[in-house]
Amino acid sequence: MGDRSVPSEGAPSGAGNPEEPNNLMHREPRVVQNFYGPVNNIEHAENVNSGDNYGTLNLGSGPSNSATRNQQDVEPIDRAVTELIRLLRPILDASHTRDRKLSPPDSACFAGTRTDVIRRIVAWADSTLLWNTHVLWLYGYVGCGKSAIALAIALKFERRNRLVGSFFFFRNTGDRSRMIRFAKTLACQLAAAIPEAAPFIERAVKEEPGLLQSSSVVAQLRRLVYEPFKAAAKRGRLLKTFLLKGPFLIVIDGLDECEDRQDVQDFVDDMVEFFKKNPLVPLRFFITSRVEQHIEGHLKNDQVRLENLINDCSRDDIDTFMTTCFEEAKKQHPVIKAYVQEHGEWPTKEDKRQLVNHINGSFIFASALFKYIVDPTDNQSTPMERLPHTLDMNPGLDTLYARTLSRSQHVPHFTDVTSTFALLFQPLPIVEIAKLLGIKAYEVVRVLVDLQAVIHIPGTDDLPVTMCHTSLRDFLTNETWSGAFFVPPSYHPKLSYRFFSLNLEGFLSSTPFLTNTYFSENCWRHWTSFLATIPRASILGALEQLSHLPDRGFSYHLFSFLQAFFYLFDDNSDYMSIQTMDILISCIESLALALECDPAPDRWLQTDFHSFFGKHCVLEWLVLHAGPKESLNGCQWIQPLSRNLDTRLGI
Repeated sequence: MGDRSVPSEGAPSGAGNPEEPNNLMHREPRVVQNFYGPVNNIEHAENVNSGDNYGTLNLGSGPSNSATRNQQDVEPIDRAVTELIRLLRPILDASHTRDRKLSPPDSACFAGTRTDVIRRIVAWADSTLLWNTHVLWLYGYVGCGKSAIALAIALKFERRNRLVGSFFFFRNTGDRSRMIRFAKTLACQLAAAIPEAAPFIERAVKEEPGLLQSSSVVAQLRRLVYEPFKAAAKRGRLLKTFLLKGPFLIVIDGLDECEDRQDVQDFVDDMVEFFKKNPLVPLRFFITSRVEQHIEGHLKNDQVRLENLINDCSRDDIDTFMTTCFEEAKKQHPVIKAYVQEHGEWPTKEDKRQLVNHINGSFIFASALFKYIVDPTDNQSTPMERLPHTLDMNPGLDTLYARTLSRSQHVPHFTDVTSTFALLFQPLPIVEIAKLLGIKAYEVVRVLVDLQAVIHIPGTDDLPVTMCHTSLRDFLTNETWSGAFFVPPSYHPKLSYRFFSLNLEGFLSSTPFLTNTYFSENCWRHWTSFLATIPRASILGALEQLSHLPDRGFSYHLFSFLQAFFYLFDDNSDYMSIQTMDILISCIESLALALECDPAPDRWLQTDFHSFFGKHCVLEWLVLHAGPKESLNGCQWIQPLSRNLDTRLGI
C-alpha cells in the first residue's frame, strides 16, 4: 500500500480561538436539531443555520402544516430579506457561521498562527487602488489550512461590516457540493449584509420568472449578485464605506469540492470578465481551492492575484498547534494527567521536536495525528505508548487512516458501515445508517467509536456523522492507497437496493422512512454511479452483484426488473444489441417473480410511479406484452410509452 506524502504547506485546521462575529446579519444561531422531513411556513428567519437538510424547507406564510425534527432559534429581520429567503430558498448552512461540527470543514486558525498570509490577504482586500486585482486565489494541497484561513478572513471582514457573503463548498453534502443554489445563497447573504441591494434582487426575480429555475449559474450571479451590488454601491452609505474603509468582500472556500466542474469554470470566467469590464466596482472575491486543472487553467491570469500556500509553511505554527493541543490534553485526559504527575513533562521537548519535524507542515496530518495519540476510546494502549509509533508513520495521511481503520476492522458490519460512509452522497445520522443497512444503531456505533481520530460523531444519534476531511473518502475509494480498506464501486448497487427497498416499504405502508424524493434520488444516483464504472454490456452481471442478498423477495425482484428495464430503454442504449433479448427475458422473469411474491400487487400496479422511482415509469410496454393481464386491471400508470418502445424494438 503506497503512501501519499503531504507537502509542507502549513495552516491549522483543528479547533482554535477565532474571533467571534458581532455583525447582526451574520450572527451564528444555535442549532437545536437537524432536519430530515418537511418544515413549512417559517415566517421570519435570520441567518438560519439548518445543517445538512434532506427534505423540503418552505419559507412562507399561511396555515401551519408541519415541522418535523427541526427546531431553530430565529429572529425577525427586514421583510424584504424575508421575502427573498422565501423566493430564493438559499442553502442555510453554507456560510462561515454554520455549525462546523455538523457541517464540515471544521477548521479554524489558532491565535498567533498564519499571521503573515492573513496579513497579505487583508492588505489586498483593503486596497482601493484601481489597478488592484478584484480576485485572489489561495491555493495549496490537502491539509494546508485553506479553510481555516478562509474562516479567519470571513470573520475579520464581518467584524468590519464589509463581508457581503461566504460559501464553503464540501463534497458529498448535497447542494453544498453543487452550483445549483450557489448564486441564490450569495444573493440572500448580500441582501442581509447590504439592504440597499435587496430591491434590485427582488426586481430581477420578479421580472424574469425563469431566472431561478432555468437560468445558468452565470446568469443568476449576474442578475442576483453582481448587478444588484453594483447598483447598491452607488448609494451614499456604501460609497462612504468604500472610500473610508475599503472594498467589500465575498469569501468562497473549497471551490475544488464542487462537483459541477463546467459550472465552476463558467463562474470563474464570467467573474473575471465582469471585473474586467467594471474595474470600479468595490467588490473583491477571495477564493480557496486545491490545485486542479479545471480551476487553475481559468484562475491563472493577470486579472487574478495568486497566493501559493505551499510556500507559506511555518514550523513555528505547527509547534504552537501541537503545544496548545497537548497542554489541553493534560488537563482533560486522566491517564496523561496521572502520568505527568508521576513522571513530569510529557511529551518531552525532544519527542515534540521530532513529532513537529515529522508532521512537516501539514495541519490536517497534525490534527489527525494528535487525535490518534490521545484517543480516549483506545483501551489497548496509552497515549505515551502511541506517540513513538506515530514517528514510524509515513508523513502523509494513508498510514494514519489505515492504522485508525484497523482498530475497528474486526467489528461486525465494519465493511458495510465504512463502505456506506464512504459512498453516501449526503451524510446521515447513526440511526439512519443503521436503518439503511438493516442493523441496530449500537452496531454502527461499535464500528465508528474507534474511528474518532478521522471522523466526527455528534453527541446524539439523530445528527449526521461526518468526515474530518474529504481526503478520507479519497483514501477509501482508491485501491492503491487503501489496500484492504478499499471500497469498490460495486458497493453502489447494494446501497441503491437498500434505498429502493426502504422507500418501497415506506411507500406501501404509507409510513415513508424519510421522503420519497430523497430515497428515489439516491437509489438512482448510486445505481448510475455504478453503471458509469462498468461496460454497458455488463448489466446482467451488475444485477448478479445482488444475488447473495439474504432477502430475495418482492422488493429484490421488482428492483431487478426496474433497473434492467430502465437500462435497456435508456436514451443511450443500443436497443438492437445482441444482449437485448437476454436483458428483456430477465426483465420478464423478474416482474413475474415480483408478482408471485406479492399477494396484493394492485397496491403498486395501480400507482403512478413517476415520483416514487424518480423516473418516468416504463413498465407499460412489458406489462402490455408480457405481464399477467388479470393482475393489471385499472393500472393508472399505463401511458402512451408503449408505441415508442414497440418501434424501438421493431415490434
